[in-house]
Amino acid sequence: MSGWSEHVSAALLGTERRPAPELPGVPPGGGDPAGRLLDQAAVLALRRRAGRRPLTGAEPIAPAPQEDAPVVPAAAGRRLGRILAGEQIRVLPEWLDAAAAHGRRVPSRLLPELLEKGRSDRMLRPAIARAAGRRGVWLALQNTDWAYLVGSGDDPGGDAGVWETGTRQQRVAHLTRLRGTDPAAARDALGGTWAREPAPDRAAFLATFETGLSAADEDFLEKALEDRGKDVRQLASDLLARLPGSAYGRRMAVRARECLRPETRTVRERERTWIVVEPPRGHGEDLARDGVPFHPTGSFAPGRRAGGPVGTRAAWLREILARTPLATWTDLFGLPPREIVGLPVAPAAAAGLPAEAGEASMAGSVHIGWARAALRQRDVGWARALLRGGVAVDEPEALADLLAVLPEEERGTAAADLIRWAEGRPDLLRVLERIPGPWTGALAEAVVASVAMAAERSSYRHEHALTQLCRLADQRLAPDAAPRLEALAGRHDAAALTDLTETLRFRRDMLKELTP
Repeated sequence: MSGWSEHVSAALLGTERRPAPELPGVPPGGGDPAGRLLDQAAVLALRRRAGRRPLTGAEPIAPAPQEDAPVVPAAAGRRLGRILAGEQIRVLPEWLDAAAAHGRRVPSRLLPELLEKGRSDRMLRPAIARAAGRRGVWLALQNTDWAYLVGSGDDPGGDAGVWETGTRQQRVAHLTRLRGTDPAAARDALGGTWAREPAPDRAAFLATFETGLSAADEDFLEKALEDRGKDVRQLASDLLARLPGSAYGRRMAVRARECLRPETRTVRERERTWIVVEPPRGHGEDLARDGVPFHPTGSFAPGRRAGGPVGTRAAWLREILARTPLATWTDLFGLPPREIVGLPVAPAAAAGLPAEAGEASMAGSVHIGWARAALRQRDVGWARALLRGGVAVDEPEALADLLAVLPEEERGTAAADLIRWAEGRPDLLRVLERIPGPWTGALAEAVVASVAMAAERSSYRHEHALTQLCRLADQRLAPDAAPRLEALAGRHDAAALTDLTETLRFRRDMLKELTP
């Protein structure tokens, strides 16, 4: 048999000087000599690999386990191939989530390319883990570049031994699972290693206390307020602020009542309760220990525009109110949340605030503090009151976050009302960014109306807003909105509208293919 070295020589010298040697088993033929040489080299390479013996003592790779989930329909698999090739790549998470929701898995032939996507995009990994099936995990075990998949899905983190030997991610998963079944055991396990853990790990482990949080955790969290790690201290204070009846909550309530008080005033011969506000005049170690930084985010200058930075004292006020039990105010005013939110607000005469910190500014700070408290305490009554009360806030995204607190059946209507409230303001996009998809029903109608209004305006500012709005809507808006937007795109020559309708059609067809 002509050897590999003879073919290499022919390639180096050129087939004009040395023709390709005859290769037994390969019929002779004319045509391009260089092409024949390459074809024979390919045959030789395949023969060499097929005939190679395994190393002595090498263990064979275990075969992939049998799948327990059916593969997606053929049309859906072909579309996934197009997505991985770059067509509408932003819909990949939705494709994976929809496939997993229907109990389907990714075709095996596409797994290597999909796992490569997850290698560079951490946000994709949970969705990949849910849809990759058992063969996806098997492949990940053969390639260290894909090892992120092992234990990244619904795997609770292995057995108890993982707490001593696992990676940080595996230990967090183990603690999270344990917090769901036996919070005391999870707390004891963390307490046993706490002093030896680096600060980033302590913060990651303490975050698992969100699961199964109860009064039994209070002592541990109070001690964590003294931790040397800033993130650990902040997490501990945030968790304590969610504990009803805690000493932390009582401390914050004392501070808050020093800042807000009811006062009866007569206006037009009518007596009415007002909320009089005097922000904290100073900042001490005790306030810092309880999670209120000297410079809260956005507090470096007095606010002069919506969404701008606020004064340091106003920022302290917001932080204190956000950490105060909301029952403080129903007890103090003797009114339900809806009526408290509607009370007029005024700065105290002795507050010593700059001129720009008037009634609207004080009302905004109070309402933002309450909104943050309602979100942290998951208080439906206060969330509903703040969303319906027409409150004065310069951070409307704080209201958008409250939508998650409402019962699911109320969210769409409340979100639509919030969008209409923000319509025509630069706040609209900031609100929409905080509302997760899918946008359906009344919410979808409000979004389509906002798109139409932006399309009707011709200025550069509104054209830019339309582009941003369409880019945000293409992943969250329900695909059945496509016909209404197609009609709109027909009346306006806007590339953003065309791209939006194409994406919605693509998603509509994609979801149909994934439906059994």
